[in-house]
Amino acid sequence: MKKMSWAGLMGFWLTAAVILMLTAGSVHAADEKTYQSLKLFADVLEELKNNYVDEVKPEELVHNAIKGMVGNLDPHSSFMPPDAFDELQDDTKGEFSGIGIVITMKDGILTVVSPIEGTPAYEAGITAGDIIVKIDDASTKDMAMWEAVKKMRGPRYEEVKITIIREGASAPLVFTVKRDLIPMTSVRSAMPAPGFGYLRITNFRMNTLDDVIEQLSNLEKQGNGLKGLIIDLRDNPGGLLDQAIRISDLFINEGTIVSIKGRIEKNNQVFKANPNFPERNYPIVTLINAGSASASEIVAGALKDNSRSLILGTTSFGKGSVQTVQPLDEGFGLKYTIARYYTPSGHSIQAKGIEPDIPVEPGTVEEVPKDNSDFELMLKEKDLKNSLKPEEDETKNKKKSQKDAEIEKLSKDVQIKRALDILISYGVFSKINVTN
Repeated sequence: MKKMSWAGLMGFWLTAAVILMLTAGSVHAADEKTYQSLKLFADVLEELKNNYVDEVKPEELVHNAIKGMVGNLDPHSSFMPPDAFDELQDDTKGEFSGIGIVITMKDGILTVVSPIEGTPAYEAGITAGDIIVKIDDASTKDMAMWEAVKKMRGPRYEEVKITIIREGASAPLVFTVKRDLIPMTSVRSAMPAPGFGYLRITNFRMNTLDDVIEQLSNLEKQGNGLKGLIIDLRDNPGGLLDQAIRISDLFINEGTIVSIKGRIEKNNQVFKANPNFPERNYPIVTLINAGSASASEIVAGALKDNSRSLILGTTSFGKGSVQTVQPLDEGFGLKYTIARYYTPSGHSIQAKGIEPDIPVEPGTVEEVPKDNSDFELMLKEKDLKNSLKPEEDETKNKKKSQKDAEIEKLSKDVQIKRALDILISYGVFSKINVTN
């Protein structure tokens, strides 16, 4: 499509106004206001073109007007130029170089939803809720989200400086982060205790379901199968809706997973669960926090409302709206909100998030010093004269593997430890026969 001339541009707006009037039959108040607004827009455009101190391009004025119109709807709607629209495709497929954070506009302020685990931003210590005030030396005030994303992405190993404001910090924090390839692997697993699995999902990409099935299958084949499972969705910023629905369906045999409701009937959908063979009936504890958003909230809400999982941690982000992406002429793109998500019980996720069944703040388990005399006052079997020595532990002198190090790290996480204690306790109590 060729670029529209000034005369053509004016003709377009005048024609649009006439069509609005003609198709209405009789001019209603709403149509009259629309016509007046279009006329006002054309008048301002004409005035700026003719009299502004510097020469301006009418098409740029129109693009900026559209950008403002869409951007003022909500934080997730945007009008994107061709290069930004192309980069949008990289978030769920392909590979790109950046720092690894998901951002949003919160009250007009550029805010971190969450860092992606294993990325430069995550390793640097950028956290959910951080407010980005500068990227390199550019202020983020009035900066569009796509502009911020473009500035943070770039050649691998090149540095970008991020200045943030963090709640509780007395001064802005500056992070110099070296860009790297953002990992596409979104799932990993471990067995922190015999029979109890740990499944970490960092985001929802095109292959996340396949990765979950593979990791879950490996866990279920160990020993006598799973007695319980921890699903970790902390700092998971979301991703593809279909992946969240299908992963939820792995653990739910019937009922609703999520509902989508919008102003237009065609945007309303209800997604139902399907029977699983074999059924996964083991108990589940799902971990969430303020960095759990969108698709991860759908999974947590589905498991919670269908009584398939206990939710532990802190309240999730609250991104409960649905966006569609519409390609436009000349490579431009329009992303806008069409509906809201609702959990199976009918609760809106938007701005509320998922509340945990058991609130547990993050932290690290503190180790008790071995030489603490307060804990050595009680006499033990090993302290008795001529007591039998314990059998030598064959694994005692073995060098720790990467898997052992991972499990040790998990064991020091307060929320994971609490989840594991709950699952083990459930297994113990389920064996107890209560008689009157």
